[in-house]
Amino acid sequence: MRTSQILQEIERLPIQRRIWVIEKTLKSIREIENRKKMEFAVEELYEDYKRNHELTIFTEIDLENWND
Repeated sequence: MRTSQILQEIERLPIQRRIWVIEKTLKSIREIENRKKMEFAVEELYEDYKRNHELTIFTEIDLENWND
């Protein structure tokens, strides 16, 4: 289906359904963009954390019981 056909079909929907389609589409776009940003950040920081053990020093105490 072409974009113009999709838009025509959306225009035929009642206003509430059109708003729903727009909201779902925007949510999907945001999720994809956020995922891309997170993946980029991971790639950027991975080597730093791999080489610099000072960045991960507190992970050694992650399993300690803080309630004692």
